[in-house]
Amino acid sequence: KNAAIILRDADLELTVPECVLGALSYNGQRCTALKMLWVHSEIAGVFLDKLSRAVTDLKKGMPWEEGVKVTPMPELDKTRYLRELVEDALAKGAKVMNPGGGAVAGTFFYPAVLYPVNESMRVYHEEQFGPIIPVASFDDIESPIRYVIESNYGQQVSLFGSDPEVIGRLVDPLVNQVCRVNINSQCQRGPDTFPFCGRKDSAEGTLSVSDALRVFSIRTLVAAKTTELNKAIVEDIVRDHHSNFISTDFIL
Repeated sequence: KNAAIILRDADLELTVPECVLGALSYNGQRCTALKMLWVHSEIAGVFLDKLSRAVTDLKKGMPWEEGVKVTPMPELDKTRYLRELVEDALAKGAKVMNPGGGAVAGTFFYPAVLYPVNESMRVYHEEQFGPIIPVASFDDIESPIRYVIESNYGQQVSLFGSDPEVIGRLVDPLVNQVCRVNINSQCQRGPDTFPFCGRKDSAEGTLSVSDALRVFSIRTLVAAKTTELNKAIVEDIVRDHHSNFISTDFIL
């Protein structure tokens, strides 16, 4: 249930595409998808308008069709569950902000932007794992921080803003709740580059190529006393590549 926190000084020309991609790529059926958006109340109207337009402009169709971004669900009953979440939110005060949002045709579910979402709604708590974008607004930054703290999940969060001081102060509490804080970008995985971790009910352990290689490797070292002769020997070996092992050409 990764959250995005959109601050009042966020660059919406950058933020909106990142949120759409983060929430709806692969129909939102990624563990790393953005599944709850928190936007500052001062920019909520403009943000929702841009977000709804961007969602409407996405090409819908079959996976093999060129340019398609949203496709039918792979599970037969998924649309029923998603409709339940939408109807529950509507009954408790939310609105579908984009035209046609939440419509169903067979196993196709038209992406729905829901606003304002609050803690009485199922979609506030449950991982929708599909093309629903719940949006809540905030005046006090403690509201989205509390949401992350109280969540059963602890994978990632995205921060969108421009003030280094504000972002820096937000990073500190968030790194104790999730395992990756993304600045001005969607949540995403990259175990070939960075450790892929989770807290709480999100995961246990780390998925990482470099960490895995270390776990299954035996550490070996070459040692020498610090003398002028030994320093000259080691420097010569490294400089002229006399050894494959004693080398500075390595991958961390």
